[in-house]
Amino acid sequence: MFGSHFYHATVRKSVAVFGTIFNDIRVARKKGDGSLINQIKVPLAYGPKQKFLSRIDTETGQDASIAIKLPRMAFEITGIELDSSKKLPKRAQLIEPGTTGTTTNRNVIKQFAPYDINMQLNIMAKNQDDGLQILEQILPYFQPEYTVSIKPVDDFTSFKQDVPIILNGVSFDDQYEGDYNSRRVLIYTLDFTMKMSFYGPVGNDKVVREVNIDFNQKSGSSNNISEMDITIGDNDTESSFTITTSIDNTDFE
Repeated sequence: MFGSHFYHATVRKSVAVFGTIFNDIRVARKKGDGSLINQIKVPLAYGPKQKFLSRIDTETGQDASIAIKLPRMAFEITGIELDSSKKLPKRAQLIEPGTTGTTTNRNVIKQFAPYDINMQLNIMAKNQDDGLQILEQILPYFQPEYTVSIKPVDDFTSFKQDVPIILNGVSFDDQYEGDYNSRRVLIYTLDFTMKMSFYGPVGNDKVVREVNIDFNQKSGSSNNISEMDITIGDNDTESSFTITTSIDNTDFE
């Protein structure tokens, strides 16, 4: 019904971009005098926090395998919804030059719509200082948004989109209850909204290179018809072109 197959991997790119923002956060361990003991990179993975909490709960005891390391971060998509505040005209379209060396057509996308992709980032730590270090390396960049530039459609080489990532809120959960064999887990939950757009297939439209204008003027019993033709050569480009105008006047008694 809608036409041929196309796939711009919009959601996949959203996940990659979001993860890239938080993939180089570190936690420093210091002595009482302030000197650095070591510095570790915080692992980041896609998945719900329940998955990692389940692994923490099951990997305890003498016969258990090596326990999951903390601190770590996990993120996931929690929803996708239409951004009605950015509703665009139905005839809006994206246009860029066609294939290199071609001057008679343009690449065009006629269908695209703005959507909000809701993301949730979970920071899991076993002590308060680790969690606060991670949190403090994130919050200053969101006021409340942080904007990144991406290339949403591979076939549109020159088109880039600015994607605001908005921090909606931060919540805290201390999993302190349990027996002595249970591991304590501090969880900071950050909810984000990514302002993405979903794009339709890339088409190919011809470029208007000739315009014909007819004038009809009636004076008394005489009709005067003038025709004006404005043309641009097929090999002309946007930076080098010549406009040719021809006018034909014909009188009809």
